[in-house]
Amino acid sequence: MTRVYRYVVPYVIILATINFHTHIRAVSSVVALGANLLCSRVPSLTPRQRRICTRAPDAMVALSEGSSTGLRECRHQFRHQRWNCSLAGSGTFSHVVLVGSREAAYVYAVTSAGVAYSVTAACARGNISTCGCDDRKRGRYSASGWKWGGCSADINYGIKLARKFMDAREVEGDARALMNLHNNNAGRRAVRSTLSTECKCHGVSGSCTMKTCWKTLPPFTNIGKLLLQKYKKAKPVIVHKSRRRSPPYLKLRRTKRRVRRPGKSHLVYLQKSPNYCEMNPSTGSLGTVARRCNRTSRGADGCDLLCCGRGYNTQQYTRKWQCNCKFYWCCYVQCHTCQEDTEEYTCK
Repeated sequence: MTRVYRYVVPYVIILATINFHTHIRAVSSVVALGANLLCSRVPSLTPRQRRICTRAPDAMVALSEGSSTGLRECRHQFRHQRWNCSLAGSGTFSHVVLVGSREAAYVYAVTSAGVAYSVTAACARGNISTCGCDDRKRGRYSASGWKWGGCSADINYGIKLARKFMDAREVEGDARALMNLHNNNAGRRAVRSTLSTECKCHGVSGSCTMKTCWKTLPPFTNIGKLLLQKYKKAKPVIVHKSRRRSPPYLKLRRTKRRVRRPGKSHLVYLQKSPNYCEMNPSTGSLGTVARRCNRTSRGADGCDLLCCGRGYNTQQYTRKWQCNCKFYWCCYVQCHTCQEDTEEYTCK
């Protein structure tokens, strides 16, 4: 019996191995077919983006969430401005229909930052099969004596995938494409620059005799605020073509030096911004008609500035809500109904 098993067992293993690899190939074919089907149904993808989707379908959720995160942050940062991040394009990955202005620079930077941020966070959560935590420094000690550990954000992978995916839209090679690529990169650099170090103490009764630290992502609104500061200091640029150097690149406009490039972290723009007072789909302006404004504010959200001098309408209404709620044992809650007369102001 022993001799029989010596020959039968390898045979069974070989059959199992063959069946296993056959199963893997079959599963891989199904996965590939599913990825192709999935990616073919995602609207507004360029051919290069579709290929990236097919190779890494499990990353598409993070890519989509990142783009949406960037646009939400844009709307939050500009909610009181004449341009409130109104976009004429539709779909998560659609091109932004804006002239090459400061506003376009911010949109491209913040969406690229959102994608890098979301991919990095998804890696740390284990949602993408090809990445995880950044373990390059794990086990090393800092000059202060604490030890690198935990799950550091793999920002390098997040930026790499975001660059491949977001930059794949810019295939024309013209001035606008160069501008978009520059702002995409500035957005990703903003994510890297805002990484923070988080630590955990170890020791008896919280004595912190040993400390383990790792790199972590900040709240995304911190990145949105940083990019808003860069938006206010955005640099005007033009395309510079040189016989000695190819391809063409962007250089600063109105500079005393002959050729001076903008910094990699700067936002850049090609055209002056419109006033965004009136609707103009060609510039991405929806105007400010019917926008809510603050009658007492002297800032950008004030009726004078937001309504562009056209005046505003006043609407009176009564607001009601549940108040003075009290819990009674057992088991119900009783509330009063409160109300107040208020006014709402909208631009003419």
